Amino acid sequence: MQPKYKPKMNSGLFRHYITFQEYDPEAKNENGFPLPEDQRYVDVKSVYAMIKTLSDRGSSYEFYEAATTHSKNTNSFVVRYTTGITSDMRIKYNGHFYEIQSIINDNEMDKTLTIVAREVV
Repeated sequence: MQPKYKPKMNSGLFRHYITFQEYDPEAKNENGFPLPEDQRYVDVKSVYAMIKTLSDRGSSYEFYEAATTHSKNTNSFVVRYTTGITSDMRIKYNGHFYEIQSIINDNEMDKTLTIVAREVV
């Protein structure tokens, strides 16, 4: 019996370059003085992602509606499975910052992570 065909991920969909940042309360400038609060984030990991905007229609929004608050700036970032990402981090993409609401290991298969995040305004 032949094994079932497992389709590969379409790498062309992962075309957005995002950076995960972690808050560093001890961050100091070159003179040894503490940095302002908004500059205390340190880049941890950069990956390619697929971005989906969660709309108010469709099943994808209904699925996440219970976990997140209704916001027009809520996005879903799908990345290849990686370790070390926590909900305490934030995402930097295209000059915007997103706070992570939830991290979901899709189908518990360790292939992709879906990260629901809300833009920091």
